[in-house]
Parts: sequence; structure tokens; C-alpha cells
Amino acid sequence: MKTTAAQFPYPWQRCKIIHLVRHGQAMHNVEGDKDRNALLSPHLFDAQLSPLGLQQVCKLRKEVHARGLFKRIELVVTSPLYSADEGNTDNFSAKPGGLDCPQIMAVELCRDRLGVRPCDMRRKVSECEALFPSIDFSMMDGEDDSMWNPDIREPEEEIAARMVLFMNWLWTRPEQEIVIVSHGIILQQILKVLGNDCHQAVSSALCQRPMAVESMLCSSRDVAKQPHVLREEVSN
Repeated sequence: MKTTAAQFPYPWQRCKIIHLVRHGQAMHNVEGDKDRNALLSPHLFDAQLSPLGLQQVCKLRKEVHARGLFKRIELVVTSPLYSADEGNTDNFSAKPGGLDCPQIMAVELCRDRLGVRPCDMRRKVSECEALFPSIDFSMMDGEDDSMWNPDIREPEEEIAARMVLFMNWLWTRPEQEIVIVSHGIILQQILKVLGNDCHQAVSSALCQRPMAVESMLCSSRDVAKQPHVLREEVSN
């Protein structure tokens, strides 16, 4: 879908372009497809990308540069989990042709659904910083993961409330063109917060197809009523 600037009801100064990216296939996705009970395994703690996930990252990196997105992106906001951070390091911290890299910031609010499953638990901040030195982890809520509860799975209504807080924070950022790298259920909730009439079809793609990219032009005023899909770019 495409929306021209003339069709959009707000001036550019009051808008942001938001690119939603789901992380590549991770090992918990592979094991969970075989047996959902495998997601309870401690061996899948903060799961890394699968070989296919690494291929998806490589493909997306080529598309990001081919489409000129790297030149325009001002900020990358990422989940602090390994599956998201690994792709960000490859896709947005390289410097082709001497281009400056956008800031990459890990934010707890856009991490995956909390609780019960070890694959959704994050590492210590010091370990994250050692693994991904190009990512800013200064916004983490402490060294250890205090948000993850081994006994309680986060209800969807709490995820939705968390995404409202996240989007309210995002609007305080001065950057206009921003990438959000997160997880399927989180991106679905972001689209619901934005009130996009197309969110059901788009969120289905984001949930089912790793490394999908949905780009949206949104205004901070009446955002729940008037967001427009600017373009859709999906990578298998």
C-alpha cells in the first residue's frame, strides 16, 4: 500500500516514519514449532538466531541498503533479547561507504512477552554490553532481569498497556525516522496502539514471517484514529 504526502492530513514536522521489524527466526521458534513444551526448557534461555535466522538477517541487511533506508534511519529501538540484538548488530552498525550509523538503543518496554518461558528472559546487562558493544543498554531496569516472573505469564492486556507506555515514550524522541526491532506479539500490539485499520493483516505477516518490515507514517496527534500505511516491505 502507498500513501502520498498529499493524502496525509498532518504536516511532516508532526509526523514520524516508523519501520517495524520482527527478529529473524531464533532457536526457540524452531524448537517451539516441534513441541510447544520445549519453550519451557532452560536450554533456550534468551535464544540465539537459528541458521535460517542468520540468513534472514543477511537478506534484510541487503534490502535496507538497497532501498536507501540506512541513509535515512536516525534511531533503532530494539528489544534487549539476543534474537533482536544479533540482527541489529549486523543490519544497522555496519558502515557502508563511510555512512554514519544510527544510534541503537535497547528498551525494556518493547521486549517479548514476559514470564514462565526462559527464552523470553534477558541476560545480565553487563553480558549484553559485552556481546553487543554497538547497542546502548543504559535504559535497562537494572543488571538482572527483574521483569521476568518464572511463575506468571504476562496477560495480553498488560502487554497492551506496556505498548501504550512504549509509544508514549517514543513520541518524546526527537528523531523522525525510527526502526523498532521486536517480537511478533509486541509488534501486533504496537499496531493496535496506532489504530491502523490494516493491523490484522499486517500483524499476521509480522507474527508469521520473521524479518518482516512494515513502514508507517504516523502523527502524534490523534494517532489512534489517523495513522496511514506508507509502504509495506516484507522479507521471508
